[in-house]
Amino acid sequence: MTGLETSASNSTSPALRIAADGDIDRVADLITDAFDHLTVIHFLVRDPARRRPVVRDWYRLWVEHAISGAGQVVMTEAGDAAAVWFDRTGTAGEPEDYTRRLTALAGDDLSRFEHLDAQMDAHHPGEAHWHLLFLAVRPDRQNRGLGGALMQHTHARLDDAGTAAYLEATGEDNRRLYRRHGYIDMTPATLPVAPGIRLYRMWRPAQDT
Repeated sequence: MTGLETSASNSTSPALRIAADGDIDRVADLITDAFDHLTVIHFLVRDPARRRPVVRDWYRLWVEHAISGAGQVVMTEAGDAAAVWFDRTGTAGEPEDYTRRLTALAGDDLSRFEHLDAQMDAHHPGEAHWHLLFLAVRPDRQNRGLGGALMQHTHARLDDAGTAAYLEATGEDNRRLYRRHGYIDMTPATLPVAPGIRLYRMWRPAQDT
């Protein structure tokens, strides 16, 4: 899922770095801010008073998992954008003690989190790839090319290794942007979440370097 800007208007490349343990909370807060408007997030937690703390703890589980070795988190030096990737070239795993921790954080909203997880698992491609689970840009820093720079950083390494990438886009604007970065629609193209809410499955074959 992505809370990405819809254009890249700034050609200056930002300074990037690989996130470490000390960045987990910072990245979770960033994703919370960037994704607050998404309909899929409103579906997960319907009570606005509970939404931010609940989904923030959920993002944190996955950010921690990526940083701990399941993938990689690339972020801007300024901390205003981050990409959370998972290595799906081998056996995929969940965050440690995921079921118990998800149950504790989700409370009455647990069934919707479980439904989203089940749908994403059922529609996940079986081919080896890296999965871009979250791509977030702080709302006041969007439309500056930060998300594109983060993708290009990891795409270059994946292309060198001959590895594909996969993501679930949250809307038509994002789909158009991802197509400019080499992603194509998959079949089926959509991942149903709830009536009127869907994600868009997109695949990026490794590019010739």
